[in-house]
Amino acid sequence: MTSADRPDVLVAACLAAMNGVEIGAILLTGGYDMDERIAKLCERAFQTGLPVFMVDTNTWQTSLSLQSFNLEVPADDHQRVEKLQNYVASHIDSKWIDSLSAASERSRRLSPPAFRYELTELARKACKRVVLPEGDEPRTVKAAAICAERGIAECVLLGNPEEIQRVAAAQGVVLGKGIEIVDPNVVREQYVPRLVELRKSKGMTEVVAREQLEDNVVLGTLMLEQNQVDGLVSGAVHTTANTIRPPLQLIKTAPGSSLVSSVFFMLLPDQVLVYGDCAINPDPTAEQLSEIAIQSADSAAAFGIEPRVAMISYSTGNSGAGSDVEKVREATRLAQEKRPDLIIDGPLQYDAAIMADVAKSKAPNSPVAGKATVFIFPDLNTGNTTYKAVQRSADLVSIGPMLQGMRKPVNDLSRGALVDDIVYTVALTAIQAAQAAAAAK
Repeated sequence: MTSADRPDVLVAACLAAMNGVEIGAILLTGGYDMDERIAKLCERAFQTGLPVFMVDTNTWQTSLSLQSFNLEVPADDHQRVEKLQNYVASHIDSKWIDSLSAASERSRRLSPPAFRYELTELARKACKRVVLPEGDEPRTVKAAAICAERGIAECVLLGNPEEIQRVAAAQGVVLGKGIEIVDPNVVREQYVPRLVELRKSKGMTEVVAREQLEDNVVLGTLMLEQNQVDGLVSGAVHTTANTIRPPLQLIKTAPGSSLVSSVFFMLLPDQVLVYGDCAINPDPTAEQLSEIAIQSADSAAAFGIEPRVAMISYSTGNSGAGSDVEKVREATRLAQEKRPDLIIDGPLQYDAAIMADVAKSKAPNSPVAGKATVFIFPDLNTGNTTYKAVQRSADLVSIGPMLQGMRKPVNDLSRGALVDDIVYTVALTAIQAAQAAAAAK
């Protein structure tokens, strides 16, 4: 980019292009006409296909405009996408690429942009309904509007319709197609008999049922139990306990699952890792830890992440002893016995699990060390602290917690969740619902 009254720069660029230097384009600023003599001098360069553009703005203004220029190609612009793909493909030497990878072992990694794209596309294909009990919470309302706009899911907002519309207006969004608003005061009574029936062994009465149904999470859970929605997302305001207690009581765990656990998807700059359990089980036994490992590995695979499971401890291999290390060692053995098809190893320290150079010295024979994608922590204290430390220190996006082991998909939000966090959690929930429906066939 240069001012059009700088023929020296223009001529130098054209000479470089004629000598084989690949110049993407020349952008002339200032709105000046090109001198005919200069144009004739540069004619041969122009004939090579060198693009030359002219703008009226000065160089400073043009550079600012270029900085704010959106370089993304919309996903639905199929013509441009195909043109770009064909152009890039025509300049790739496939034999050279094959020669680079022929003698090396590289683990397949899913990048964060690819992961987010995959989430969105899978959720669109699922076409599921997700209930949001905190329907008048500003972040939730905005997230619902985004989900509807992108076709991620049909969101059902529970709350006073007038209040929800007021919040939407304040957020600058319109709640139209793809969003349903349900007034709890209108529908609450119809769920009383079902709640009494489900909890009659616990002495549930109609009076108590009406009181409990004042909680929108309970109401949303019953909508899920009755198959009126496909999933539930809550927690922007409620605690984790308030979010998962009603589903545990009314939905129960999935067949073959003895517990509910959680995972976070940690979006590192170059790959996506899975952390479990960072939200639900305070101090799991070795048996429970083995099930958490298996659930987390299956979740990773379901979302396109190749599961290589590291059972995390403060000691690697046989270098340490103690009850905590023995629990992890036993959990590893149990998980390997239950699912020999999975790649699971432990105990491993975090650095040995994730860093190849450390793995070479601490666990040279481990199939997981240095290339783990799923990290299973020995207890909630370790897991929750690690996930928050990594997320905040590295300024990463994390998606979750996603609950595992429920008969129907219910997911909790952090009370500090951003709008995007809620959007992707809704997408996760829709995908879980589709996968559960497919497994039931």
